[in-house]
Amino acid sequence: MNDTAGQPSPARAAALPTRFTELVGIEYPIVQTGMGWVSGPSLTAATSNAGGLGILASATMTYDELVAAIAKTKSLTDKPFGVNIRADATDAPQRIDLLIREQVKVASFALAPKQDLIAKLKDHGVVVVPSIGAAKHAVKVASWGADAVIVQGGEGGGHTGPVATTLLLPSVLDGLSDNGFDMPVVAAGGFFDGRGLAAALAYGAAGVAMGTRFLLTSDSAVPDSVKQQYLGRGLTDTVVSRKVDGMPHRVLRTPLVEALESGNAVTALVAAARNANEFKQLTGMRWTAMLRDGRAMRRSGERTWQQIIMAGNTPMLLRAGLVEGNTDAGVLASGQVVGMIEDLPSCNDLVQTIMSQAHERLKALGALG
Repeated sequence: MNDTAGQPSPARAAALPTRFTELVGIEYPIVQTGMGWVSGPSLTAATSNAGGLGILASATMTYDELVAAIAKTKSLTDKPFGVNIRADATDAPQRIDLLIREQVKVASFALAPKQDLIAKLKDHGVVVVPSIGAAKHAVKVASWGADAVIVQGGEGGGHTGPVATTLLLPSVLDGLSDNGFDMPVVAAGGFFDGRGLAAALAYGAAGVAMGTRFLLTSDSAVPDSVKQQYLGRGLTDTVVSRKVDGMPHRVLRTPLVEALESGNAVTALVAAARNANEFKQLTGMRWTAMLRDGRAMRRSGERTWQQIIMAGNTPMLLRAGLVEGNTDAGVLASGQVVGMIEDLPSCNDLVQTIMSQAHERLKALGALG
């Protein structure tokens, strides 16, 4: 089946308190990740209204667009929600001031924010939740005062690492414990149903975060024609490519991706530079700001200059696919869970189904004891 329109909504599941739900004030330990071009006000508010935590993706927004998006989200929900921010963006301090002023509950980060930014947010009651990909990174942000972390294993979509969630999650939990830190850990990468939530809780996580599963809902603004390209896929229909922006990036296998994978490196770099210029014009960023960001990344040793140039490639390729529906000219970020997804429920129906399944699994596990 391709959607759940007209079907009766599942009965409302009981709340499932964890340290994360108590920290951010939500009913269920489910997070919708901040996906560029995807996580706008509609999806974010729908997730929060369903009892989870919706997160706005601001990296692909100008500052003024973010102002409007926060206002729109607040008009659609009175529940807690978050905003994802690029910690390395030149206007990150201005965006943080906006979150504080608008009393946004959660600030999430794809790159670890500096200690002073964390302190400022916490001083104003904003919960700080960085995403990390290794135990040492979790320990570092914990030492800086972060309130919780999202840890994504290699199964996840978008930029991802090589370690599976089933190994990365316990390594992060152990790393934090061994260094004297006790903070909620949210698991991401490979989650789509209540069985996964129950498994994550069994590992010691305080919740799960999902991207692809929320992208494939009726509340997602992604064109229906694009959503149909995700449905009916197999578990091997994604690939981790370095040809999109020079960093490991899990996307759907499409003719364009196959062409990128087999293409000439020089041709790819020229195309990336062109897309970087388009992204600059779209967001209103100045070349001086982009170069300043690039020099900072280069000094940190995170990326080569080629990778920095190619970094501008990602937003435009994702925009072409996820916003314009032009999959011949764009890429579609996706986790491996796409091979397990066959429908497009509303966020509310999705969350209720997941929670009902999780309660059933936890009850069954309790009976074993």
